[in-house]
Amino acid sequence: MSAATSAGPPKPTMTAANPNTVDDRTAMGLPQSFVDRVDQEDLRHRSRQLASTTPSDLARLVEDPDVDAVTRLAVGHLLALIGDPRIDVDNPAMVDVPAARVRLGLAAESVDAVADQWRHVGVMREWIVKESPDYEADVAAFRIGRYPVTHQEYRAFLLDVPKVRPPSSWTFGTYPAHLANHPVWTISPQDADSYAAWLAARTGRCFRLPSEAEWEYAASGGDGRVYPWGEENGPDRANTVEYGPLSTTPVGIYPAGRSPFGADDMGGNVEEYVANDYRPYPGGSQIDDDLYTESRATYRIARGGSFTRYSDLARCRRRHGWYRRDLYVMGFRLAESIRLA
Repeated sequence: MSAATSAGPPKPTMTAANPNTVDDRTAMGLPQSFVDRVDQEDLRHRSRQLASTTPSDLARLVEDPDVDAVTRLAVGHLLALIGDPRIDVDNPAMVDVPAARVRLGLAAESVDAVADQWRHVGVMREWIVKESPDYEADVAAFRIGRYPVTHQEYRAFLLDVPKVRPPSSWTFGTYPAHLANHPVWTISPQDADSYAAWLAARTGRCFRLPSEAEWEYAASGGDGRVYPWGEENGPDRANTVEYGPLSTTPVGIYPAGRSPFGADDMGGNVEEYVANDYRPYPGGSQIDDDLYTESRATYRIARGGSFTRYSDLARCRRRHGWYRRDLYVMGFRLAESIRLA
């Protein structure tokens, strides 16, 4: 079931066009006319029913897989307005990821099959080639944010470091209080780095952005799965353009999409910068695609997909980046190095 309506939203019309060559709505498979996937009256009714519920009980309900998706969305909206106890600027929720030697990336012989699978939504073969070849990496134990960084957390950063520009998604630079527990977007990778450095200095902890290898391992559990939740996409697993409400959603409201280590929203909602710029995997070749050409050099890798993109980008192996237009919804989550005793 989708988080948009109890019956589930209609799927977008597919387009085989490269999304970077068409307008945003066409790239998203949407008509030029108004589309509203959320039954607003139903959402208001559920919100009124929940109005007297305590914040701690709401925080439990918003991530309960036994609670229906529309109610979870209503709960998330209420928490944004009254204060979400899951969000703590100085002590963000983190999950442990153990050390391992893991195989990451896509086997070269699988490139054509994956490209063919997603050609109907404009995916170019060269984009999939960037995921290959597969390789082994030693990843030390670390922690990764359970949620992407939210507007509420980013607001604290901007109040403390006023020289940093507000996200372009904040209309006229105004803080969207009603979206306090939604992932922040769209910011530059350098500002994401600055946030992590600011929080590390503020707390004395080793916060940073995850490496690309760390991100993929944390999303997949190192077992080669396609998505953080398993092998198939579908409703109620992630906020992607096929199934979501066509906007960001409160963090953590898709418990069925949780990663093996317990991280939420690693597929869909907003794309997430990692610490690495693009470069080929060991044994791979340089791909001078539209992202590389647009950046005129290299670019910061982003992972995980977003509410504006198809589930292809929510795959654990998919490598992406910021192509500077509204269709690209760029956020981030923290990692934390573990200090040895």
